[in-house]
Amino acid sequence: MKKAIFTLAIGNNPMYKAALETFQIYADKVGADLIVSDELHYHIDIQNPQYSASPAWPEKLYTAELLKKYDRVLYLDADILVTPSAKNIFEKYTDLETVYMFDEGQHLNRDLPISQINEELGAADSWQKINGKQSYYNFGMFLISKECKLFQFATLEGMQKICNSVKFYDQTFINYVIQNNCIPNQCVDAEFNRMEFLGQDGYKQASFIHYAGRGYRIKCPSREIRYVDDYCKLYPEKVTAEKKAAMKLDAWNLFIKNLSKKSSIPQGVLQFFCKPTIGRQWL
Repeated sequence: MKKAIFTLAIGNNPMYKAALETFQIYADKVGADLIVSDELHYHIDIQNPQYSASPAWPEKLYTAELLKKYDRVLYLDADILVTPSAKNIFEKYTDLETVYMFDEGQHLNRDLPISQINEELGAADSWQKINGKQSYYNFGMFLISKECKLFQFATLEGMQKICNSVKFYDQTFINYVIQNNCIPNQCVDAEFNRMEFLGQDGYKQASFIHYAGRGYRIKCPSREIRYVDDYCKLYPEKVTAEKKAAMKLDAWNLFIKNLSKKSSIPQGVLQFFCKPTIGRQWL
């Protein structure tokens, strides 16, 4: 059985560089090929979106192409860190007709995007509820097999219809397709998509740590800095002193660059004031 791990990593974000290293280690461990999209295969027309909407989000549809070559594909966002002791997800979840994802709807209220897409595309025939809450999967990690029909119904055209009006348009569209077409689905254990809203205690013991949103900042100025710091601590044997210093500096410089954009304060000024104070804890 041919397996692949697929991700999208465009640009020089230091978090992505570390992520790809952990993905490759995991791929070798579970006998999978690592496939990285460093350019987009799809174009979506986003104009005056009501919510944050990235033109990169449809790239996950490329999974359909990979399933022509591979029997099973694990997709991971590039802000996920696979830990050294990560369990083999391919062995844990084995039904080939089922798509496996983490149901964040059991922890966060996602009624708004669900109601929005039902209004745009017509109410799904049925929308499963668990413990009285509407199911809503996070699209940052999923495991799918050739036999699953999800990507027969999930198309770029469908995303185009709702990208300017529905919150989390790609994720919400995939959830709609699952529900409207009765695609077999199952929630994975939280350790395979461990996000900050589940709490910060013990998160490093998870198999896949997802630094979505604020990303475990915990008194840290950015999720990229937190990610790199965690990576260096979890993989000390992979990180020389020189590499550690370079990665941390790259993450710090990205934080300063983003802060400069938000505040309109020149990067040099921010470096002068922040590096001796905040920066000394992380560099």
